[in-house]
Amino acid sequence: MEISKADWVRNTFIDDGYAKGYFLMGRNNHLGWYTSRQRALIPLDERFRYPTSLRRVLNQNRFQVAINRDFRAVVEGCANRPITWMTPRLKEVYHLLYATGWAVSFETWQGNELAGGILGIVIGGAFIGESMFYRIPDGSKVAMVKLVEHLRQRGFLLFDAQLQNPHLERFGADVVSASKYRQLLAQAIRKPCQFL
Repeated sequence: MEISKADWVRNTFIDDGYAKGYFLMGRNNHLGWYTSRQRALIPLDERFRYPTSLRRVLNQNRFQVAINRDFRAVVEGCANRPITWMTPRLKEVYHLLYATGWAVSFETWQGNELAGGILGIVIGGAFIGESMFYRIPDGSKVAMVKLVEHLRQRGFLLFDAQLQNPHLERFGADVVSASKYRQLLAQAIRKPCQFL
């Protein structure tokens, strides 16, 4: 019996990868699954924070938020950096995941110009952040704040940012062990949440 494309994508990338706590990276034209000893999580409760200067930007309403308005441009924006793990093959995978309803782009716009965005995978009540970028200053930061608000409103349990860095720490990101992450992920993906 022939498997459908949607089932193949789910089996290959969701069930055997993301849902087990792995994430994809491309290196030297090779695409593989990776994990880490610790995972960075963006809190979806009162621990989430952001700089006062960003609060002023938010109050100015300079950006409009959209979901999947230009998924392809967000993928290209995330890949457009001097050193990237987002190979052409990985970009193809993201487009497959998008076409089958697993990948999403959360975007900020100024008029008709894409200001920034966050690329992620959605499984139940888990949002797995893959990458983010900006073209206009504060574009990705505003996307982060608005995405957290969106996930809270939709009842999501987990916002996985994968690897900790100083930028994420400014938003209250904390790290948990790989075993704790898998426990939280298993709980989150069982919760039926609607991202769109």
